[in-house]
Amino acid sequence: MTDQYTPGPLLEAARNTPTALWNDSSDLEELKQSISFGGVGATCNPVIAYTTISQHLDVWKPRIKAIADANPTWGESEIGWQAVKDMSIEAAEILKPIYDEHKGRNGRLSVQTDPRLHRDAKALADQAEEFHQLAENIVVKIPATKTGLEAIEDATSRGVSINVTVSFSVPQAVRAAEAIERGLQKREAEGHDVSEMGPVVTIMVGRLDDWLKHVVARDKLFIDPSALEWAGVACMKKAYQIFKERGFRARVLSAAFRNVHHWSELVGGDLVVSPPFKWQQIINGSDYEPTSRIEEPVRQEYLDELMKIEDFRRAYDVDGMTLEEFEEFGPTRKTLRQFLQADADLDALVRDVLVPAP
Repeated sequence: MTDQYTPGPLLEAARNTPTALWNDSSDLEELKQSISFGGVGATCNPVIAYTTISQHLDVWKPRIKAIADANPTWGESEIGWQAVKDMSIEAAEILKPIYDEHKGRNGRLSVQTDPRLHRDAKALADQAEEFHQLAENIVVKIPATKTGLEAIEDATSRGVSINVTVSFSVPQAVRAAEAIERGLQKREAEGHDVSEMGPVVTIMVGRLDDWLKHVVARDKLFIDPSALEWAGVACMKKAYQIFKERGFRARVLSAAFRNVHHWSELVGGDLVVSPPFKWQQIINGSDYEPTSRIEEPVRQEYLDELMKIEDFRRAYDVDGMTLEEFEEFGPTRKTLRQFLQADADLDALVRDVLVPAP
């Protein structure tokens, strides 16, 4: 067995395939270790940001107090978001040499737009542009809803590299890639160079799996349970092929890991995998030998089982959902609610720091 802190399967895959490893956290110590595994980027979301701050209160409590002291009129949300921005700038600095080496394609740190803005395309695009200014190697997350796609196209045309988030399906991924292409083309038409922009389109593979397991239990469906571990992988593989066929400049990104297939089945593709650090430890602590599997289709018997579930058919068919249906899709609602709750949790954490209970 490879020691979890010794470069192993992850570094081998990073060196020998076009598959890029990003760390699904902006925790500075985890990010440094991920880089030693071959990591070349990092993603984050409101839940991860809140968790990082809450788990390192010895560091962040005095920093939150300092932000509040420097900005005496700010409320809890402004103070909490400034802490997230500070964390992001520090993580981006660690990745900057990789960004320079990869000419913008990797070495990026994701910052997610405020989920409370999810109904306002202009507000999302404006905040994306603000976050873009935090550091040269920032990539900004905007959700794959109808409103989010408007913001994605707008922000891309302003020169912001986008990481599409709250995305679980082939139709969402393809429509998002099309929005990015339109934004890139507008920017090129205005005479700007887009060669060092680094857009990615996430499919939250594990969250799709989670949702389908919920649907199977809710609707009392008789299905081979092993097939339910392959839904996200199937959508990723299909989206990857469509991106190649249509020549999209954005790469697909696999996130929300639930099992090792969410890495091993995608190795070999010119795409990004973004496991949480704990999954990197599991993979790197194994004796697994990375093999290119991106072109290997999911077993037909698994697809046959998954096709019994309407929400899988909607997620797998490139025309399975309309733009208007993206926000109503079960995993979208569930994830947006979780991200909104993380905002509220961060507000409460700041409140407890500034106005501690008697």
